[in-house]
Formats: sequence, C-alpha cells, structure tokens
Amino acid sequence: MNFLAQDPRTVFLGQAVTVAGTAMSTTLKDVPPERRIELPVAEEMQMGMTTGMALTGLIPVSIYPRWDFVLLAINQLVNHLDKVPMMSNGGYKAKAIIRTGIGSQRPLHPQSQHTGDYTEAIRAMCATIEVIRLEDPADIFPAYEKALMREDGRSTILVEYGDYYGEK
Repeated sequence: MNFLAQDPRTVFLGQAVTVAGTAMSTTLKDVPPERRIELPVAEEMQMGMTTGMALTGLIPVSIYPRWDFVLLAINQLVNHLDKVPMMSNGGYKAKAIIRTGIGSQRPLHPQSQHTGDYTEAIRAMCATIEVIRLEDPADIFPAYEKALMREDGRSTILVEYGDYYGEK
C-alpha cells in the first residue's frame, strides 16, 4: 500500500481504512491519513464513489475486506464501473483498484457468510475488469504494481486470502 500511496492520484477508501478493524487496516498504517477516506457500511455507495473518483482521473483503491461485502456493491461494479468503456464507446476510462479478500477461517471460523470466494463468478460477470486472485505472497507486489501502472485504463480487482496474513 505504501507503493500505491506514492502515486499522487491514489486515494484509499472503505471501512477500517483510518481505524483498526481488519487485517487490511494494518497495511495502511503508513499511508498518509489525508489520503484515506473512512466510509460507513454502505458498500454500493462506496463503489459508486469509486467509479466517480476514477472518472475524474484519480485512482481509487477501494477496500472491501471480504468478497461477501462486494456482493452488496455488485450493481455499481458490474453495471457501472465495468461498463464505462462500453457505454462511452471507449471515450471514458475509469481505472480503479478494488482490494478484497477471502475471509480468514483460522483461528476462528466466522461462518460461511464471511468466507465466500466469488472470484470466478465476478470474472464471468465483468467484461473489462481484470480479477486477480493472489495465491502466493510473491504475487502481491507485481499484481498491485500492474494495477497501478497499467495504461489500458482497466480496473483491477485483487483478491487476497485472509488466512495468509498470519500464515505466509
């Protein structure tokens, strides 16, 4: 996240981005507070804000700690962010970085409503957004670097594993 924060176009938004609350929160501790926007639990609004920011030339890093929360933003993700290039005949691009995860199951299993992996389903629904599941720690930096540096204007969803924070 520190690498992403070096780019003046990035802004980090979501729940637990300015306060502790998830494993992802700890990865933002060195990101300047003025670059982080704490949001209420309003996932669809968050994705709408993400699209709007991306349309202005910012690169929002929109953080949803678990896939299960992204489900609440599917309308904005699939019908708006993903379709901007097609709706505008290539006239507009909205490059965003969506950061999500497959909820951890260890040491305490939070039950199935917090451990879903919807990677393949979202890949099938999105025509322009690239979805990358981060299987190994060595994949993390190159994937985020690609998402930031890509020049095709495409958005990227990066899928982390919650259990890997304490295991890898």
